Amino acid sequence: MQSRKIPLALAWLAIQASAWAEPPAAAVPDAVANEARTVRVTGHYDNAVGTSDAASQGVITSELIVNRPALRTGELLEFVPGLIVTQHSGDGKANQYFLRGFNLDHGTDFATHVDGMPVNMRTHAHGQGYSDLNFLFPELVQRIDYKKGPYFADEGDFSSAGAARIRLADKLPQGQASVSIGQHGYVRGVVADSFDAGQGSLLYGLEVNRNNGPWDVPEKVRKYSGVLRYSQGTAEAGFSVTGMAYHNSWNATDQVPLRAVESGQIGRFGSLAPSDGGDTSRYSLSYAMRQRTENRLFEFDAYLIRSQLELNSDFTYFLAKPATGDQFQQSEQRTVAGVNTSESWTTQLFGLPLRNKLGVQARVDRLSPVGLYNTVQRVRQGTVREDRVREASIGVYGENTVQWLPWLRSVAGLRYDAYRFKVDSSVEGNSGTAQDHVVSPKLSLILGPWSKTEFFVNYGKGFHSNDARGTTQTRLPDGEAATPVTPLVPTKGMELGARTEWLPGLQSSLALWRLDIASELLFVGDAGETEASRASRRHGVEWNNHYIAAPWLLFDLDLAASRSRYTQHDPAGNHIPGAIGKVASFGVTVTDQGPWSGAFQLRYFGPRPLIEDNSVRSESTTLAYARVAYQCNRKTRLSLDVFNLFNKRASDIDYYYASRLPGEATDGVSDRHFHPVEPRSVRLTLSYAF
Repeated sequence: MQSRKIPLALAWLAIQASAWAEPPAAAVPDAVANEARTVRVTGHYDNAVGTSDAASQGVITSELIVNRPALRTGELLEFVPGLIVTQHSGDGKANQYFLRGFNLDHGTDFATHVDGMPVNMRTHAHGQGYSDLNFLFPELVQRIDYKKGPYFADEGDFSSAGAARIRLADKLPQGQASVSIGQHGYVRGVVADSFDAGQGSLLYGLEVNRNNGPWDVPEKVRKYSGVLRYSQGTAEAGFSVTGMAYHNSWNATDQVPLRAVESGQIGRFGSLAPSDGGDTSRYSLSYAMRQRTENRLFEFDAYLIRSQLELNSDFTYFLAKPATGDQFQQSEQRTVAGVNTSESWTTQLFGLPLRNKLGVQARVDRLSPVGLYNTVQRVRQGTVREDRVREASIGVYGENTVQWLPWLRSVAGLRYDAYRFKVDSSVEGNSGTAQDHVVSPKLSLILGPWSKTEFFVNYGKGFHSNDARGTTQTRLPDGEAATPVTPLVPTKGMELGARTEWLPGLQSSLALWRLDIASELLFVGDAGETEASRASRRHGVEWNNHYIAAPWLLFDLDLAASRSRYTQHDPAGNHIPGAIGKVASFGVTVTDQGPWSGAFQLRYFGPRPLIEDNSVRSESTTLAYARVAYQCNRKTRLSLDVFNLFNKRASDIDYYYASRLPGEATDGVSDRHFHPVEPRSVRLTLSYAF
């Protein structure tokens, strides 16, 4: 395997951890040398012993991202062990995420950031924590830092189940251009390069994508993306300014009732609401700066985001409005501004090595407006509600790491978050202001390493925010009285873990975890959004393995199982609809076999309860992807990707709720509603380096 450059900040942290875990002085050079070898061996993951504070924390490198096929951009997050990414609508909409017993809907309780910018959108028109990654270029992703659980002081809202921080490259080793073609009208073109500009480097990227998909109503995806970044210096001492632009429009085939398919009314890929679909855009400008002195690191991020969404959906057909249909439009215009700043420094106290970090994170969202409207074929017929919202937050945190003994390290943190909401609503009685705050302590103990094995004990409190509109509501749009929701919902998690590299070439980690949430956020099928529900508890086990069988052959195996229940009893039942129980992922990557290379990925996610009493459950889903690539010459590469290799008839998502088809009873029929996985498809990509 060829050696590769290691991000300097990561290398510094890894060396510090290795030095702390071993006797000082003469042992340090060996630790540094061993760390360099470990990073080359792990290849796809920089998760060596001594580099993290939890067994479920790690880093995904660009090598894994470029060598594995992905059907959708959002599947970047599926490289996080145990995380499943699906879709229940058109490819311009945020994906559906599953992790640690959660149906995370479009991102609730999993925080995602791109170069310091938040991706999760709070008080969103469609769902709290909405996380749309379609603006990203996979080719420009340098690494993904992932964490699970509320144990990390620098992670705030939406991060209780986990968090991912995606880092984009400042420079490319060479320019690249690619064209992909596939079935169902799929075409994608990408060009990206970087070059010297003044004292720094200028990077650009452009993407155009077209796709109709296998749907009876062609999806007609029209996607455009662009990135322009200027950077100077290094990862430890430098800055970057980045502009990003993205626009997408599409038709959507949402989940459909099983009875309509079984009766022959529509085909498996048919639609009962052919005018569903949407239009979205996202524009951002961000600045990032890092400055290291002898024993200090100062970090500063600032960002400005402007986004819009118009989403037209119809999940119940003729249940609420038999004459015209139940289509509704969720729409928003949003401006987000924020800053993140922190300072880290190392010192000693009574001979003990210390690392300290203090940070501040501030964010303001302005929605003008965010609305829900009744529509017919995307034309507004009336306003259900329309709100103008200002939501501001500030988070302050501190973290202290102490190396007590060569085999014992502690990480103690404390986080304070304060939120203020202001809502101007079209519904009488729903305007007003609200505020809330939450304190979140964190503690981790890291023991070892012994025989290249270390152990972790993690505990922490976290939170997720609720929709600002719910914090001031006194009545629903139909006039019924309503009770305001708790603005910030506390969570509490704990984990026992271990990571070992005892067997040469194999890196293995095991985590036993539990997470309690004071109020579950649950998807409501007939409203197409999430609402606050009962308190819940989840616990489970994860086992992740990365094995280098030979310099050209890599294996990944990730297994996870969990149990999820409401903790407040209800006669309706205590199962959490959509809570995933079992996940498995197996991958093989073959490189440097002459001009040939390839990859195979198999993923499984098990059946889930669809209603509280567990009397209706989804089926399991197993999918396989494969890639074969041929390096024609030094600059030209041809790759063939096959998705759903075994052409499985399965579901990306299943729900159970009432809908009404023409001729059915006025109160509708409760039924399973599913979105099928796409059938087997092939994409051919020609890449040229320049």
